[in-house]
Amino acid sequence: MKILIIDEMHPSLHDMLKADGWEYDYEPTLKRAEILEKVGPYEGLIVRSKTVVDEEFLAKAPNLKFIARAGAGLDLIDLDAVYARGIAVFHAGEGNRDAVGEHVLGMLLALFNNMIRADREVRNYTWKREANRGVELMGKTVGLIGYGNNGGATGKRLSGFGCEVLAYDKYRENYGDQYAREASLEEIQDQADIISLHIPLTRVSHHMINAAFIDRMAKPFYLVNCARGEVADLAAVVEGLKSGKIKGACLDVLENEKLNTLTPAQKEVFEYLIAADNVVLTPHVGGWTHESYVRINEVLVRQMREWARQLSQ
Repeated sequence: MKILIIDEMHPSLHDMLKADGWEYDYEPTLKRAEILEKVGPYEGLIVRSKTVVDEEFLAKAPNLKFIARAGAGLDLIDLDAVYARGIAVFHAGEGNRDAVGEHVLGMLLALFNNMIRADREVRNYTWKREANRGVELMGKTVGLIGYGNNGGATGKRLSGFGCEVLAYDKYRENYGDQYAREASLEEIQDQADIISLHIPLTRVSHHMINAAFIDRMAKPFYLVNCARGEVADLAAVVEGLKSGKIKGACLDVLENEKLNTLTPAQKEVFEYLIAADNVVLTPHVGGWTHESYVRINEVLVRQMREWARQLSQ
């Protein structure tokens, strides 16, 4: 089978593919129109986030037998349309789970200990100890919404900080383990000091964190989003921050990450977030480590190899 690779990938992918005998063309600079012109003969596609794989795309790819997504989320792929055509889908959810878990911890520790503000102040010759007194993570109850690869890796790390970890996963049963106790969403809303999101973006999860969710929380809480920006209604998050119902937020993702295209309403929300000392922002790099960049390739190629082996049997 011949594969078209349309996103920039870690160079380690080339040796992995060659070792397994895959034939491929590496075209990370192609624009969507060029991809649609070129994709027709290919039986495999490796993509990160270059373009959506929708009905228009699939109509131009009649020979496609699998899609390998170099990352965890599949929201840019029309799964109904893909599966209707019998196309296999692989993704590398386990490839960046450790990176995400560490990033969540790093953001929380930075927020709780005022590290970003304190660093900025010290660099400006300002030495404020009492104003930067921190809050301990130990003893906090953390509610993980989603307990798959990323949620599980995060729960494992949080358990080492003396947290009580509750996990809710709409799509799993009997998933509690030594790191997290299985809980209902209502239990999490009643007990959690921290809410951390680890769910894909779907029609169901879109704006799951909204004004009603925030109001339902039994006590003021901290919010962490290292999943997808559209899972949280940022306008509602800002209102929660203003009212004090949200004590602080760690946001690795935004509803609109193309900052030069923000609508007036989105810009107003964003300007509040960047001015707030109780908000930690990073540019969607939660799973973006040097190690995960290679590991994602390993996970994808392993899945492709196993799929091809099954086909040959």
